[in-house]
Amino acid sequence: MAELSVTVNGMPLPLDGVAPSVSLLDALRAQGLTGAKEGCAEGECGACSVLVARPAADGGSQWVAVNACLPPALSYAGQEIVTAEGLGSPGDLHPVQAELAHRGGSQCGYCTPGFVCSMAAEYYRPDRAGLEGTEASGVGNDHQDHHNHHDRHDDGPNGFDEHALSGNLCRCTGYRPIMDAAHALGRPAADDPFAARRAQAAPEPVPAHVSVAGYEYVRPETLAEALDLLAAHPDAVPVAGSTDLGVVTNLAMYRPQMLVAIDRLPELRTLRATDERIEIGAAVTLSEAESWLAGRVPLLDALFPQFASRLIRNAATFGGNLGTASPIGDGAPALLALDATLTLASTEGTREVALSDYFTGYRQTVRRPGELIATISVPVAQPGMVAFHKIAKRRYDDISSVAVAYAIDIEGGVVTRARIGLGGVAATPLRALATEAALTGSAWTEAEVDRVAEVLAGEGTPLGDHRASEAYRRAMLGTSLRKLYAEHAPATTGAAR
Repeated sequence: MAELSVTVNGMPLPLDGVAPSVSLLDALRAQGLTGAKEGCAEGECGACSVLVARPAADGGSQWVAVNACLPPALSYAGQEIVTAEGLGSPGDLHPVQAELAHRGGSQCGYCTPGFVCSMAAEYYRPDRAGLEGTEASGVGNDHQDHHNHHDRHDDGPNGFDEHALSGNLCRCTGYRPIMDAAHALGRPAADDPFAARRAQAAPEPVPAHVSVAGYEYVRPETLAEALDLLAAHPDAVPVAGSTDLGVVTNLAMYRPQMLVAIDRLPELRTLRATDERIEIGAAVTLSEAESWLAGRVPLLDALFPQFASRLIRNAATFGGNLGTASPIGDGAPALLALDATLTLASTEGTREVALSDYFTGYRQTVRRPGELIATISVPVAQPGMVAFHKIAKRRYDDISSVAVAYAIDIEGGVVTRARIGLGGVAATPLRALATEAALTGSAWTEAEVDRVAEVLAGEGTPLGDHRASEAYRRAMLGTSLRKLYAEHAPATTGAAR
C-alpha cells in the first residue's frame, strides 16, 4: 500500500506509523505547526481549528473549519489541510490576519489562530451575501454601520455570519475587536489562491489499514466492507466526525483496538426526498444537512444553531449523535418529535426501527453487534408549530440540562396532534407520551397549557447533577410549555383565559 500522508499547507505530511489514537492536532504540532493549540481537548474552545477542503455542491470544493483536537490524524489521509501558518506569514499576512492585527483582535494570541481559520472559512464562503460593490479586504476597510449588528445572530453588513465563529473562545481580548475585524472583510482578491482553489474538486480520503502497537485503523472503500469488518470484529468502533470519540480519547484515554472510519462511505452520505420521506445519510455532517434541507424541516432549522458550534457541526453527524445513545444528545429529542425512523444495516441486510423504539437504556439501543445506522428519515409532511428549547448554562455551545422539542398541529384552536421529544430528564431520550395525550384534543389556551404544563413537569426521571438539580429540570419542563404558548399564543388569548 502506498505511503499515507495528508497535504498540509501544500506539502505532504507523512502519516505512516502514526497511531490511531493520535489526533490531527498532535500530528500537526509534531511537525512544528504550533499555531493550532490544545485548549480544552473536547472541541469547545476552538484553539485547535484548521481548514479542510471539502466537496462542494457544484463539484468544486469549499473551505470548512474543524476542530483538530478531536479526529484521528489518520482520518485525514489523502485530504488537504490549511493551518493559520499556511494562510499567511509575518511578512505577508492573509486579509483575515491583517484585519485582526489592525483592529486589536489579538492579545495573548493563544486563541487567534483558531479564530483566523474559522474566520477564513467564512471569508471564502461562496454564497456570502452583501459583497456587491465592496473592495478586496485590506487594513482600514471600515464598515461604518457594522456596530448595529453585534446583537443580531445573522449576517452582518458584509454578509459575514457571526455564527461562523461559534466554538472559538477568547479569554482576554473580548469579542468586539474580533467582530470588528470580521465585519471589515470584503471579498477575496481576484488572485487569491485559496479562493481559486474552490474551483477544483476536494480530495477524498484514501483507503487505509494501519496497525501500530496492536491498535488498528481501517478506512474501508464500501459499506459492505465496513459491515464485514464490524461483523468480524464486534468490539471495533465505527468513527465518523469523532466529536464524541475524540473527547473520551483525549480525556479518558480510551483506546479502542480497532477504529473503522465510515465518514466518507458513499452509501452513508445520501440526501434524498421522496413524496413521503426525507432521508439523511448517517455520515452526512450536520452542516451539510442544514444546507441541503434549507427550510424543509423547520424543527431541524430550530435545532441546528443550538447544536454545539459550527466547528462541531462541520464534523458531527446524526448517525454519530444517535449511535452514542447519550441521554443529553440534542439531535434525539428533535428527531423523536418528528417521528424519525432509522435504517440499520448489517451483513444480514437492513431493517427499519422507529426512533421511539431505538433507545433501551443508558447508552443502550436495539442496535445489534455489527449493525450501523445507515439513514435517518422523517415524514415530508411537517407539523404546523415547532420549537426546540434548550436549557443550558450558556445559550450556545453547551450541553443541555434539559432539551424539549415540539411538533404540534392546531386546528380551530384545538390541538389535533402533539409530539414532544425530551432530553436530559431520563436515562434515555424519550417521548413525553403523557403530555402528548393530555395536550391532544385540548384547547390551545393559557388555562389548558397551564394544566398540561404540570403533566410535562412530571415526565421522565430526572436526576440532580452538576448541571442542574432534579427540581430545576422539572420546573424547566413546565416552563418550556408555557414559553411555547407565549411564543405561539392566539390573538384572542385574553378572552380564552
